Amino acid sequence: QLDLVESGGGPVQPGGSLTLSCAASGGSMATYAIGWFRQVPGNDLEGVSYISAGGGVSKYADSVKGRFTISRDNAKETVYLHMNNLNTEDAAVYYCAAESRTFSGRWHGLRPYEYDTWGQGTQVTVSS
Repeated sequence: QLDLVESGGGPVQPGGSLTLSCAASGGSMATYAIGWFRQVPGNDLEGVSYISAGGGVSKYADSVKGRFTISRDNAKETVYLHMNNLNTEDAAVYYCAAESRTFSGRWHGLRPYEYDTWGQGTQVTVSS
């Protein structure tokens, strides 16, 4: 059973940077697309970015394009989300997730129902 654990969250000032990590255990993440999502209390999960299993394809929400970069190191069983020029609207709990093997619809990559293994989340706070 693949387990995912996020780390790297914390407080940051507007304009600052953070790198989140999503580490896998209990199995190999190398054959899974991995997505990053975020959630503010009272709001739905928002798809932020995803990366294909091999790392050759990635996608970003419009709200983070040009500021966030997703990458992966399959040898280290880790996916990263590099976040630059953070603003208060980026404050949220960030989750990583592994694609569902049973999803049969057209792949989008930023929709929560395309994933079925989730980490516990890491909090990102942006304030001055």
